[in-house]
Amino acid sequence: MQTIRLETRIAAPALRCFLLSLNIDLVMNTTARTRERAIAGVTHGLIGAGESVTWEGRHFGLRVRHTSKIVSYEPPSFFCDEMTAGIFRSFRHEHHFAESDGETVMRDVLEFAAPLGLLGRLAEWLVLRNYMHDFLVERNAMIKQVAESDRWRRYLQ
Repeated sequence: MQTIRLETRIAAPALRCFLLSLNIDLVMNTTARTRERAIAGVTHGLIGAGESVTWEGRHFGLRVRHTSKIVSYEPPSFFCDEMTAGIFRSFRHEHHFAESDGETVMRDVLEFAAPLGLLGRLAEWLVLRNYMHDFLVERNAMIKQVAESDRWRRYLQ
């Protein structure tokens, strides 16, 4: 199992950052490279407690589906999604938000494990860890960009 910890500082209120992170349309816009799209469950707008979304995108040249459910929801400081179906053996993503010195500290804790035993663990270390880290960095950069501009109004009405 791999754990990725990432911290992003955003000059915007925690509630705004929290809600933008739950916005399906914004997530789709942050993943243009992999052409992620929501195909089942909540497919537009905000996803909330107990709700699920199925994503489909291209990773490593393959079309991949991943279904996750919001299993914990404590606005504006925390939510957690867990995989309910997909290619990983396990996948859990915690999203933490705390205001400090006039900005929001957004912390991600992503824990995942690949299938296929030893081969999967090797793939985690050689490829998946960096791939997932870069995926989160790209996503968080877009959330930061939107939250710090007037563009957040397009997603949160």
